[in-house]
Amino acid sequence: MAQIIQHAAGHVAAVDVDVVTLDIIENALRNARYEMDEVLFRTALSPGIREQHDEFPLIGDPEGKMVAGQFGLSVPALLGRYDGTIEEGDVLLTSDPYACDAAISHANDWLVVMPIYHGGRVVGWASMFGHMSDVGGKTPSSMPADARTIFEEGVVIPPFKLYRKGELNAEALKIILNQVRMPEWNRADLNGIVAACRTAGRRVQELCDRFGVETYLSALNALLDRNYRAMKTLLTTIFADGETISFTDYICDDGVGYGPYELKLSLTRAGDKVVLDFTGSSPQARGPVNYYINENLVRMFFGIYMITVADPQILWNDGYYPLIDVIIPDESYWKPKYPAALNARNHGIGRVFDLFGGLLGQKNPDLLNAAGFSSSPHFMYSGNYTSPDRKGEWFQLYSIGFGGIPGRPIGDGPDGHSLWPSFVNIPCEYLESYYPMRIERWETVADTGGAGLHRGGNGVDVAYRFLEPGTIAIHDDRWLTYPWGVNGGEPGARGRKWLERADGTVEVLPSKIHDVPVRPGDLLHFVTWGGGGWGDPLARDPGLVALEVRRGLVSADGARRYGVVLTEAGEADAAATARLRAELSAARPAALPLFNMGPPLPEILRRCLDETGLPAPRAPVAS
Repeated sequence: MAQIIQHAAGHVAAVDVDVVTLDIIENALRNARYEMDEVLFRTALSPGIREQHDEFPLIGDPEGKMVAGQFGLSVPALLGRYDGTIEEGDVLLTSDPYACDAAISHANDWLVVMPIYHGGRVVGWASMFGHMSDVGGKTPSSMPADARTIFEEGVVIPPFKLYRKGELNAEALKIILNQVRMPEWNRADLNGIVAACRTAGRRVQELCDRFGVETYLSALNALLDRNYRAMKTLLTTIFADGETISFTDYICDDGVGYGPYELKLSLTRAGDKVVLDFTGSSPQARGPVNYYINENLVRMFFGIYMITVADPQILWNDGYYPLIDVIIPDESYWKPKYPAALNARNHGIGRVFDLFGGLLGQKNPDLLNAAGFSSSPHFMYSGNYTSPDRKGEWFQLYSIGFGGIPGRPIGDGPDGHSLWPSFVNIPCEYLESYYPMRIERWETVADTGGAGLHRGGNGVDVAYRFLEPGTIAIHDDRWLTYPWGVNGGEPGARGRKWLERADGTVEVLPSKIHDVPVRPGDLLHFVTWGGGGWGDPLARDPGLVALEVRRGLVSADGARRYGVVLTEAGEADAAATARLRAELSAARPAALPLFNMGPPLPEILRRCLDETGLPAPRAPVAS
């Protein structure tokens, strides 16, 4: 366990903080968290961080509890596993999920943790991790789809002092960067992360100077306590004491032929607390889709749903964590045994949101969303230029795909959007300027969003034309199971990937594959899945359906899923629509299902090859 060296003596007394001061400190921390982002975006080199913002900041209290941030991770977990002293000017670095109790979840994430000192005492922590586009290993971008152990996934950095009392450990960094394919990217991204943490440190020190340490720390406690009280009220209002509710979803496959993996989550309220229990989920995967999840992340995901509904303006933090107990069985999909492979854990991260939506929505319609784009699918392209002006030069792309957001109680799901609100698309102009490719299509795919009173968002078809020989890799999911609809809404469409070779042949690709050779002229269609629909499709405004047909979001045939018939002019035919809706209504059950998961799983597996062009996965077995 880390030994924190502090030179200030005495206890910091708690003081009352007026609401105006509390509001100022809260928004100052919010701004500091966004300033951390901007510092990194303006200094990083990799497109995954610079353009798409695949990074997550945190500002914590003296114990490491998050008071502002995008992604709750466990600073205390890292400190509990670090054997050494921590002093002012020290900066810790790690990329080993197993050495920090899953504060990060795969080796591509480089985590920096820095103490914030004021007057000789620790007044908080700044932390940030970012996804490095490459950390070595057997395949470019370090995400081999067939990995069985973490050793195949690149350099794994144990917790150590990158800076000791402000001095860079240059030799250690040199050894680390010697393991990666794009060391200049990693160095720039890492420097940006450190600079972002130092920026947060300065902002916290300025708050301590302005208001005093006593007021600042008391304000943090007040912010944490506010979330505690808000969550306590929500739990006792929404969930019945002693009642258990459960929900199950799936990861389609693990990249090495096994699947689908059952992900089960149960919730039981016990007095003021709830227990979140992952018992019943599949055993750890043989392939790299395991999601080694930190218990505090489970608490954070749960709180995002609950607090956002109650008061979206609250700066959510770790204050409510004592109200949530988490049970995760060892050697399960959620807590694999070392040294299980972890690189494709992004599907599990997203599926947690679907699980909570399905779980919490059973008790409160305001919390019920359909299943949506619950992943961050990856596309990678790399190789050496053959053109005379750049012959032999290495290029490497890592990018994140977008898809359909689920239909929701408040309206339609956006088309072609990211799971993470802060993620943005890499502009086509950037891709075509810095990589040997052309983007021939970037468009939503009509009818891929599930039909409903509120339509699920459509997936997208991004068509990449390759101009240089190289290899590509893909990490995606929802090619087998469906993004389910709710309250009578229909499921969204599944994702698909295929190559149109320059010689005219077509090659269907699995959702998880690496080192696929491509030649100049080959065209990859990267089609992502849609979001499920919310509510009865026959209740959707026919005029809106007609408008979406004209906009290319719904096809004319797809309009019939809503019971809408169009005229030759593309307007809704009121009489024909009324007749069709009456026919469709009469042919279906009177009570629409709360969840529409699509066909039963055995039927999906039986029809897999015919429908997808890919063989069905084998049932998972314990590793």
